[in-house]
Amino acid sequence: MKIYGFHEKFNCSGPRIRERRTELRLSQEQLAAKLQLEGMEITQRAISRIETGQRIVPDFEVPYFADALDVSPLWLLGCETD
Repeated sequence: MKIYGFHEKFNCSGPRIRERRTELRLSQEQLAAKLQLEGMEITQRAISRIETGQRIVPDFEVPYFADALDVSPLWLLGCETD
């Protein structure tokens, strides 16, 4: 299966994940640990790649990020402004 990027980015939620993570003053390592406690297998490096658009965020991971960052899944996807 070929995976296509849009303008060399592989997700639309990366910038929002980074924005909210920095608002909460969490490091990438702290966010990874928080997600791991919820049962999501992810590393700091994977979060870095998500934030820079180099890694796909599968739909089943969006709710984990939303819960960990205390935002709605639609906000992470850019469908809500606040």
